[in-house]
Amino acid sequence: MKKALYNAKVYVEKGVYAWAVLVEDGLIKAVGTDEEILTEAGADTERIDCEGRTLIPGINDSHLHFMQTGEAMNQAQIDGVKSIDEMVEICRRFAEEHPERVKNGLHATGWNQDFFTDGDRMPDRHDLDKISTDFPICLERVCGHIVSTNTKLIEMLGIDGSSPQYPDGSFLIGEDGYPNGIFTGNACNVAKDVIPDFSMEERRSMLTDTMKDAVSRGITSVQSNDVGTSFMDGPAAFKMFEDVYESGEAIIRYRHQVCFNDIDAFREDLRSGAYAKYGYGGNMGGSGVSADGTAWLTLGPLKLFKDGSLGARTALMKNGYAGDPDNHGLVWLKDEDMDEFCRLAKENGIQVVTHCIGDMAVEKTIESYEKAFIDGRNSLRHGLIHCQITDEEILERIVRDDILVFAQPVFIDYDMNIVEELCGRELASTSYAFGTLIKRGAHLSYGTDCPVEYYNPFENIYMAVTRKGRDGRPEGGFYAKECVDVETAVDAYTYESAYAEFMEDVKGRIKPGYYADMVLLDRDIFTVDPAEIKDIRPVMTMVGGKVVYESRNRN
Repeated sequence: MKKALYNAKVYVEKGVYAWAVLVEDGLIKAVGTDEEILTEAGADTERIDCEGRTLIPGINDSHLHFMQTGEAMNQAQIDGVKSIDEMVEICRRFAEEHPERVKNGLHATGWNQDFFTDGDRMPDRHDLDKISTDFPICLERVCGHIVSTNTKLIEMLGIDGSSPQYPDGSFLIGEDGYPNGIFTGNACNVAKDVIPDFSMEERRSMLTDTMKDAVSRGITSVQSNDVGTSFMDGPAAFKMFEDVYESGEAIIRYRHQVCFNDIDAFREDLRSGAYAKYGYGGNMGGSGVSADGTAWLTLGPLKLFKDGSLGARTALMKNGYAGDPDNHGLVWLKDEDMDEFCRLAKENGIQVVTHCIGDMAVEKTIESYEKAFIDGRNSLRHGLIHCQITDEEILERIVRDDILVFAQPVFIDYDMNIVEELCGRELASTSYAFGTLIKRGAHLSYGTDCPVEYYNPFENIYMAVTRKGRDGRPEGGFYAKECVDVETAVDAYTYESAYAEFMEDVKGRIKPGYYADMVLLDRDIFTVDPAEIKDIRPVMTMVGGKVVYESRNRN
């Protein structure tokens, strides 16, 4: 059935607005004035009065962990705790209220020692033993690159102070010569694997519930790294997603960003796994509306990790950390291994996106990409996820090489409190340079890395536009030269996110021939006081021409 949305302020592209949109068979058929669209619509068309509200393209989060977000919503809520004692109490209460869920182990995500009001010590096994010594406990730092465990989990791993360290990761030793329960890097996965995974039924329910929450925030597409991180069984993960999309339960578009444990696992997948079966960009299920059927569930890029995180002091830094120059952070993936991943990706026409936060991580990633360019060009649109700490030379190189950036402006809410202390003012002044990169012509898209930050896109846009935290500070903005205008921020979250997945010709604009993915807002994002942008809420979300969310408060 056709739909006509009229009496709206329709954002088409920078400086161009319309008033009405005609939708047919999941696609935008026409854009124009109310009179033009209603005349073309005909008598059998459903008419939706937008009541003068602003209509923008559907939000496309270019990097997050959607399945992990669902998991976090079903675990002890330790995000943003202000002390170790508070975290212990929350987990103890959760265990008492959900004994069946924790009988084989408790896992939760979200603590950040920099938010602790009684000191910045990381929690260790002695702290977590106060929750329980009967079952294993693993609590992840918000970045996912450090975990804390109780003694029971250490015992189950069978390690002690003399045990060899894990490859590309470590467990710290306490003053008593015994592991203190803090794991870093790839050793985090070893610790997490002790806790039994969610059942497939639980995961499926979490996925569909998270979709319902996401569309209420205006999200219509996600590019998500779940396979190979929170969901280690790749074939089972792909099968679950395919089943959800084939059944018609899915209400958002999903693109996989896929991790592998090692190069051999990637090679095997290229021979007989998902990439062999579907091909890069291939449709993995669902009723697509594009000619080649790739609209709903697609197989996207290879996802790599080059380093850790800034807050955990494991981001890879060229000159070390301010006050600790010998600490250069964590090398998550060796240069030669990354070169080989990129070579295999080039041979098979696969895009590569890499988590890189420190300046050395960004630089080394660029070097690996350059070796895998096709005829000297970044034809496969390899990208940098996060790309936080940069100097002027790195910024110029990103633009010159046409390397994509998957940025999270919302990170500055926390990171602006630590970046100068950890990196020094000079390096901080050229970091989180998302405005500069856009102004110089880089393809830069927005995401949230949820559950590291909640996937509310309007907080993200607010911080991109104002460079201020949720509390409105600092006055004038954090390195305000990096502020962008609202249209640029909306484009980064829609058109540029579509560009990041080679879909800029069908997604991210309200134009004829594009997917009918749109969000109607409760206030005009383009004229409202910038301080209010973070408080904007959708009143209606449409995906493929279907209304998947409508606010009860809509008049």
